[in-house]
Amino acid sequence: MRQLIDHARAFPSRCGGAGRDLRSFEGGQKPSAMFITCSDSRVVPTLLTDSDPGELFEMRTAGNIVPPYDPDAATSEMATIEYAVCVLEVSDIILCGHSHCGAVGALARGDDLRTLPAVRGWLSRCVPTDGPRGYVDFGPDCEQPVQSHAVAQLNTLRDYPCVNQAVREGRLGLHAWYYEVHTGAVQIHDPSTGTFSSL
Repeated sequence: MRQLIDHARAFPSRCGGAGRDLRSFEGGQKPSAMFITCSDSRVVPTLLTDSDPGELFEMRTAGNIVPPYDPDAATSEMATIEYAVCVLEVSDIILCGHSHCGAVGALARGDDLRTLPAVRGWLSRCVPTDGPRGYVDFGPDCEQPVQSHAVAQLNTLRDYPCVNQAVREGRLGLHAWYYEVHTGAVQIHDPSTGTFSSL
């Protein structure tokens, strides 16, 4: 904790030394993209994309899950997505899964999650049937289940009315990425072929 405190204290001078003027943020934010990914500490969107403060609107959830849209049972995730599209008017949303994902691995293996009731409830309530289940031969990186899961979450995102409308009007692009935490490599999904390939 001491290291985190020391770095936080030094943050203003570090930013100034890098030529960043944080005062410009007083007037609000205008990120160009929304980045939805897992809560996993090994995935750092700004590091991965070399983005400065203010460039990415981030949302992290266990397993980079997008819950189904239901305004009568609104969640923080639903509100965050709606705000990004309707108020911030981001031009792109990146849904990024990652290798060695604990949540997706648990789903793909059919792990017993009774000792983690909140995790079990989140996964069972939010993961669509076209997600990562059914894979029997995959390595510790969980590449195939994670990629399948990322595409399924992007499909859930398309069902959000604000997202659907923005996509139809050509104002919003949707992208599924797969990040290898052990190599740093990033792949992108090609909807025309249904496969992932290097960026």
